[in-house]
Amino acid sequence: MNARSWLLAARPKTLPASIAPVLVGTGLAWRIQHHIAWIYAVWALFGALSIQVATNLINDALDYKKGSDTSERLGPLRVTQAGLLSPEAVLHAAYACLVVAALFGIPLIIRGGWPIVAVGVASILAAYGYTGGPFPLAYHGLGELFVMVFFGIVAVGGTYYVLTLQYGIEAFLAGVGIGSLAVVILAINNLRDVEGDRASNKKTIAVGIGARGARLEIVFFVIVAYATMAFIEPVVLLSVPLAVLLVVRVYRSTGRDLNRCLAIAGALEGIVALLFFGICGFTATR
Repeated sequence: MNARSWLLAARPKTLPASIAPVLVGTGLAWRIQHHIAWIYAVWALFGALSIQVATNLINDALDYKKGSDTSERLGPLRVTQAGLLSPEAVLHAAYACLVVAALFGIPLIIRGGWPIVAVGVASILAAYGYTGGPFPLAYHGLGELFVMVFFGIVAVGGTYYVLTLQYGIEAFLAGVGIGSLAVVILAINNLRDVEGDRASNKKTIAVGIGARGARLEIVFFVIVAYATMAFIEPVVLLSVPLAVLLVVRVYRSTGRDLNRCLAIAGALEGIVALLFFGICGFTATR
């Protein structure tokens, strides 16, 4: 039961959000350089996963402490709210994950120098600052910005940079694209929880603009994702039918039914990343 509790706390279904940008950054580097040092992509992936697990654990513990996770919650089970693990134990595990992330970053720093130090430090601080600290980002309408920057622009750009030691407009656009799909996942989550967040004074964008505005936000970021990703590799358009299905379901769903939309959104991000990586690999090896 304890092992299962820790697995639930890590939120494995959310982890594709950190895998996808590393795939995209690696694919883009592979397409441009044809030959890359794959071991650095592996270190980048492990580092990204460690930071996301830490972010999830901190969010689990602190949302409970702040009172935004209650028995009325519509989303997946949270271990501290359910009493399966103590907030203190979950926070200690989160800090351990951040130390592990820093260790994975050492070979990347040796390879990429001070830009990777800056990326790593910012990512670790943001992992805590998303829910914790004097100005928690998720509680002040900045969750989408956090996700776009760290699960999009920084994750793709950092991976691309450590593999190529350069950075360009394509890496930025790819980061915005895959980051937009990660924002879609967060926006659906916030749409589902809008009433509970309003009651607990958690000021997400969905709380500020309401359910109708939140649905328009989701559509906007789906469009941004395809506009940027397809500009680099049009093959990602093969996933458009799934994106259309997602938007339709978002407009037809409320409450717990939006959890199914979250699953579709996660699958969409993963499929887009795989299509992008696959076509980049095909181009690189032709």
